[in-house]
Amino acid sequence: MAYGDGTADEDLKAAWEHFCDELKRAGTYAFKDANPAADIHRADGFRFLTQNLGQAFDLALETRDPAFPQIHYFTTPTMKLGGDVSDFTYRQAWISGEHVYRITGKRGTARWFNLTVQGPKPDRIPGTDWPPLHEPFGDVPECNILGSRLETDAEGNFELIVGGEERAGNWLPTTPGSRKLFIREAFDAWGETPTTLTIERVGMAEPRPMASPAQMIEAMDWAGRFVTGLMEQWPEHSWMTSGGVCDPERRNEFPGASANTADDAKRGRMAAHMVWRLAADEALIVEMPAHDGFWIFGMGGPFAGSMDFLHRPTSYTPARTRVDGDGMIRLVLAHDDPGVHNWLDTQRFSDGNLTYRNLMSQNAATITTRLVKRAELMAHLPGDTAMVTPQERAAMLRERYRAVKLRFGI
Repeated sequence: MAYGDGTADEDLKAAWEHFCDELKRAGTYAFKDANPAADIHRADGFRFLTQNLGQAFDLALETRDPAFPQIHYFTTPTMKLGGDVSDFTYRQAWISGEHVYRITGKRGTARWFNLTVQGPKPDRIPGTDWPPLHEPFGDVPECNILGSRLETDAEGNFELIVGGEERAGNWLPTTPGSRKLFIREAFDAWGETPTTLTIERVGMAEPRPMASPAQMIEAMDWAGRFVTGLMEQWPEHSWMTSGGVCDPERRNEFPGASANTADDAKRGRMAAHMVWRLAADEALIVEMPAHDGFWIFGMGGPFAGSMDFLHRPTSYTPARTRVDGDGMIRLVLAHDDPGVHNWLDTQRFSDGNLTYRNLMSQNAATITTRLVKRAELMAHLPGDTAMVTPQERAAMLRERYRAVKLRFGI
């Protein structure tokens, strides 16, 4: 048997070659203006692409049938996508408003959990003339449930029904256009445990059918658009369309206000974002008054994917941050370890992104920055700034490493 003996051979071959062409085109965006020309950045551009190539067909085919749903981690320590923030985990499941689903699980100790039903993907972002972000993003939140509202037994076990007729207890409605569950969990103190989840369609009794040539062809088309879209649209699409993002030309500066729309409320968050650039001899001090709520600062590279949060101090939360005696939180972005407890490691990148999330408060934080010479950094910090020794830093990194692995079960 050879090529041409099957009735779908020509169409499958053409679809595969089109996917390969799209993959080749996606690679050209590693050299775009938003990604600096330094070798470390060019390599990171291709790493961003290859990490997501690894999940392209999981999203496009293996988890795609809403009659046989699966919950899929689409960011991990080795797979970054879509402005993911350190100290979050992100999961999704393709669903349909035609079905009813049962989710069972056990609530972990992570400080914050949110499960959202996402509706249809519009042609334009509501209220704008901009097209939505690439798949699997761009759809609109319809409803959500926070971990604080989940009814559990004494051990934290729960059942959540999605779709169907309204019922008492844990239930989320769907619409004819519902297409996805978006599940985010955020961690504060090291050692917090994740919520375990599994999903099934109510009434599922038969095995999932094998993929047909038509489904495989559609999956190859979807995967090609996915890898090209993520390389083409990050980070520029976010800069142009997202609330709470400062003008990228005004680097090292947060916007005056956080994004806080009705959609943000369903996502359970306020958000603000800064594009940074540091020369080799510079450091950046980020300052914010300590306030209530659960906030996260997370570092990202030029494509806005999170930095190496498994091995490096690229994020801070209330439980892991030292507050200065004047009630201010000061974080330091620097290319090398200054010995400051609240150090954000740039990975030696010259450019990147810093994201702020506030998940449990409506306080509008005022975030200011100061660009200073690295050699003069300590002169710009209070005398009571919390410091660490090299041995203490090594212990902090080991604690981070073990806690992040616990979150993902790796």
